[in-house]
Formats: sequence, structure tokens, C-alpha cells
Amino acid sequence: MPALKMAPHKGCFGRWILDSFCYAPPDGPLDVVHQDSDLLLLNKPTGLLSVPGKALEHSDCLEARAKAAFPEALLVHRLDMDTSGLMIFAMNKAAQRHLGLQFERRHVAKTYEALVWGQPEDTGEIDLPLMVDWPNRPLQMVDHAHGKKAHTAWEVIAREPPHARVRLTPTTGRSHQLRVHMLALGHPILGDRFYANGEALSAATRLCLHALSLEVFHPSGGARVAFHAPCPF
Repeated sequence: MPALKMAPHKGCFGRWILDSFCYAPPDGPLDVVHQDSDLLLLNKPTGLLSVPGKALEHSDCLEARAKAAFPEALLVHRLDMDTSGLMIFAMNKAAQRHLGLQFERRHVAKTYEALVWGQPEDTGEIDLPLMVDWPNRPLQMVDHAHGKKAHTAWEVIAREPPHARVRLTPTTGRSHQLRVHMLALGHPILGDRFYANGEALSAATRLCLHALSLEVFHPSGGARVAFHAPCPF
């Protein structure tokens, strides 16, 4: 089966938008959800990079802000700039290795909440392989020949016509996975400047995607622990 490409539309994304991108991260104190000797859980706001960009003006990010308040904090994973919600940092090297293996072996349970355009079925699963769309990177696309396995389950938790509120549970962690999967389903996420257009794009002033909960094995003792950050939209 050929690759499924979502063609870029002028004014929303593509190299012409990335070249003129103006980074204006939100101000405000760190939103600390949990902190102990091994773990630091932060609630990242939309519009803030997880890690520094290549340009000097893109140096402000959650990682830098975390290290300013907690110098021992170590990066474990990332969220898209436009996605808000839970990010976990390690507070020592051993915890970083422990958490890294959990992400690698898919022992981390993650749930997201999103507003999507239209009315999807009550529940379902999407199993579409993804790869980078090189001419339009960092955009991703479905490619059955060369893409990496990507799986997402969804559940409608409220219908708010003309959109729906959904709970998304990825079992893989591909770049832009939830955004591309919902687009491929025919229900783009509201406010998605990369993949939505028309009414779906203009329906929100931000990407309506939030990392709602995160569940891991604690590096000290191995108990299963869960954390939650309320959805802001």
C-alpha cells in the first residue's frame, strides 16, 4: 500500500512556515506535579519546547527551566512544543536509566486528552506505520512500506458538536503519532497548525492535545505509580 501523505496547505505548515517561525514561549513558574529523590513530574504548558532548539533564540525550554530549579534533573522523554501536559524527569543517573528502559520496553502507560473535529466512533484503534515526510519535515506521514509501527487506541468521552472530546492511549511513541493518526481517521485535532485546516484549525487558538496521565514503575522499589495533570481546555 502506498504512503498516505497529508499535503501541506499554505499558511499552516511546510518549510516556508518553519523558516519564519517566531518562538514566544509562555512565562510563568514551573508547575510541579510531583518531586522525590528519583522523579520530577512537571506539567508543560503549550507553546514551550521540551528541549532547546538549534537557534540561540530557541534555548528557553522545559528542560532548561527544570534544571534552573532542580539542577540534578535529567531528561527522559519529550513532548511536542504545542502539546501540554505531563513530562517526567529523573533526579539521578540510575533513575534516568531505569525510566529510559521503561519507555524503550513500553512499560510506561500514557493517556492523552484531545478535542477532535467531527464525531468519531465511540471507541477504536489505529495501527498505521509512520515515518518522517522528508520534504516537509518535521511533518510525519503514514507509510506502509517504510514506516515504523505505531498504534493508538481512542475512546470518546464527550460529544461537543461539531467536535468530540477523546481519550487517546498510544502504545508506541512515534513523533506526531496522535496528530497524524487522528488526521488519518478523518478527525484532526483542533488547532493543529501542522495537520488541520479550515474549521478544525480555526476552532481553537492552541493545539487541543494534553498529556493527561503517566504511569511508571518507581525506580526505588518498583511500585507502580501514576500521576495526573488536569486538562486545561
